[in-house]
Amino acid sequence: MEEFLDTVCTPSWNDQLDRGRPFAEGVAELVERFPDQAELISAYHERRPEMVKGEIEGTVGVLDELLAADVPTYVLSNASAETWPFAVERFPFLGRFRGVLLSGEVGVAKPDPEIFDELCRRFDLRPESTIFIDDKAANVDAARALGFAGHHFEGAAGLRAELVRLGLLD
Repeated sequence: MEEFLDTVCTPSWNDQLDRGRPFAEGVAELVERFPDQAELISAYHERRPEMVKGEIEGTVGVLDELLAADVPTYVLSNASAETWPFAVERFPFLGRFRGVLLSGEVGVAKPDPEIFDELCRRFDLRPESTIFIDDKAANVDAARALGFAGHHFEGAAGLRAELVRLGLLD
């Protein structure tokens, strides 16, 4: 599996999908380059929902608290617009955010400053009054450089403590 992900369905190929390249086009290109891997390449697309383990323990509870406190919440995700509806269907809590901005919709992905600018434009947000939470430190660093408060997510307890510290939760 590791070799397949390092040499066939690589992070750079997946990044193209996250930036809006149609899955069918990306899969066709890889099948042409790696015909002996065609079945696995197709499975990578067709069985994608199976690759997502589930919600991270405790995070939906934190979301519930934020929503109960009437804190506006938004999704900024490096994700394909093609696959997002399936994620929301499988994980209904994703549909409870006030707004969603997907890299696949705009053709640019985190940590590029352009996607943060689009987030602010689209949802009328100001970096200085917005916290950005992400599991990738590079994305958090990029947001902080633009004036956002930032939290590198490593677990629900740490996130909740940060939100309390910022006065967003009791």
